[in-house]
Amino acid sequence: MIPPGNPRTRTAPSPLQRDDTPRPRILRVAGPLVEIACPASVAMHDLVVLGAARLPGEVVAIHGDTATVQAYEYTGGLSPGHSAEPQGHPLSVRLAPDLLGGVYDGLLRPLAGAGDLLMTSGPSETPEQRSCSFTPRVAAGARVAAGDVLGEIGASVPLRLLAPPDRSGEVTRVAPAGEYCADVVLAVVGGQEVRMAQSWPVRRPRPVAERLPADLPLNTGQRAVDLLFPVARGSTVAVPGGFGTGKTMLLQQIAKWCDADVIVYVGCGERGNEMADVIEELAELTDPRSGGRLADRTVTIANTSNMPMMAREASVHTGATVAEYFRDMGLDVVLIADSTSRWAEALREFASRMGELPAEEGYPAGLASQLAAFYERAAAVRTLGGTTGSVTVIGAVSPPGGDRTEPVTAHTERFVRCLWSLDRDLAYARHYPAVSWADSFSRDAGALAAAHARAGDPEWAGQRGRVALLLAEADRLADLVELVGITALPSRERISVLAGRLLREALIQQSALSPADAYSAPEKTAALVEGVLTVIDRCLELVDTGAQADAVEAVDYTPLLRAREAAGPAETAPVTAARDTVLARLKEAA
Repeated sequence: MIPPGNPRTRTAPSPLQRDDTPRPRILRVAGPLVEIACPASVAMHDLVVLGAARLPGEVVAIHGDTATVQAYEYTGGLSPGHSAEPQGHPLSVRLAPDLLGGVYDGLLRPLAGAGDLLMTSGPSETPEQRSCSFTPRVAAGARVAAGDVLGEIGASVPLRLLAPPDRSGEVTRVAPAGEYCADVVLAVVGGQEVRMAQSWPVRRPRPVAERLPADLPLNTGQRAVDLLFPVARGSTVAVPGGFGTGKTMLLQQIAKWCDADVIVYVGCGERGNEMADVIEELAELTDPRSGGRLADRTVTIANTSNMPMMAREASVHTGATVAEYFRDMGLDVVLIADSTSRWAEALREFASRMGELPAEEGYPAGLASQLAAFYERAAAVRTLGGTTGSVTVIGAVSPPGGDRTEPVTAHTERFVRCLWSLDRDLAYARHYPAVSWADSFSRDAGALAAAHARAGDPEWAGQRGRVALLLAEADRLADLVELVGITALPSRERISVLAGRLLREALIQQSALSPADAYSAPEKTAALVEGVLTVIDRCLELVDTGAQADAVEAVDYTPLLRAREAAGPAETAPVTAARDTVLARLKEAA
């Protein structure tokens, strides 16, 4: 036996063993996965800059003195031995009022000068400084708590300067009214400087005083949604649909027309031409509330399919952080993620590179918990300052081949309050929006029925139920009609088939390209519902009193079918006139 002290049994100490604190450096590069030697002070989710190009990355695993980093840029050119610099803080983004109207990548770096490919590289850039007006609402010597209003900021939407969420105390200094850049100190609270701009970790939800029930409707301007599958402010929605079913078009329409104060649109792994269309159209649209540009109250986060894959993973958390920043000012925010399937694909690819055991269809075992954590950031809340605000999350899902049993779609349906399932047959029949009334649901409908009743519309719930029943009955009879023909049905069932057609073409269908019908105000939707149901009731009365179904079906319903195009976005008089015209023709047919 060789004695323990024999020099042949000793191995030469590694560089890591010779140094008390290892020099941070790159050990291995595998696409976006980078392993580094790191000091003991490095923690999970810390930001790391890699190589001479200072590419940003985030620590996602630590094994002894080796950390695994997911890089948010193309890693070509990195090699073992290159520098790695832990920054000592989590991946964070700069939050400021000047985000409104801008276009950013998944790490909230501005893309204004990024060129046609929308590519950035390197550490976070400081956006072009834009000054905003500031009006103080407290005086020096006042005592404030976390989240209290220190002043008002002039912008396209009413913004506020708030006391930091981790600080309260005496205001020792406050700037006078005037124009300031976001990085100028405007107040000092409890010894801490307060600016318009602040930094916040993307994976840490911002604190609130209380979560509130989501019981106020978010009006999207899309009748199929607002009537049949409504969503509350602070709720969650999934929009699953296969290729070509109109997901992006529907989400773009909601971004343009919903009555939220701020829109955060996250293009996560989608095609660049679609993102370009969104940006261009938002810049051209007029905000119906302010008269300015709609883009001035929109934050666009573009992480297209040609951009680094792992930046998709950060982009949805970045979007949620931006939404919470504006929510804390007492605003209603809609966060649109298009699509979460591309985000999940990034998770799957990186998990594979890390050697994790795959779960169903290769996705990581933590997919469900990560989806839940994302949708959980939606809420109606009472802020630390005592105001109310909300974040509503709408996430598109792109199931391969339209298979809704695949993991991303199946898990998402468990966590959301509303499901707007897009039907391929409706889309191919050019029925927009192609929201399936058979496969969709809204768990917010009960609470919103009470809200409509409080607002003076107690018939909303009954009309919604009636429309849903008529559509279901028409679908039930459709297969029978194909087998035996419409003339073989009893008269009342023939009118049910007619009712389904009137509801689909006069009420549910909507044109995204029509100036009159791209947006439907609540009063126009209510007028169309009342008009169509009144005509259907009259048709049923006629056949019940002995009128021939052939005569009722032969009536010209064109005025009612064209009413949605004849009436402007908020007009009701043309709808009422069309209803009366059709009722007069039914009277003649009787």
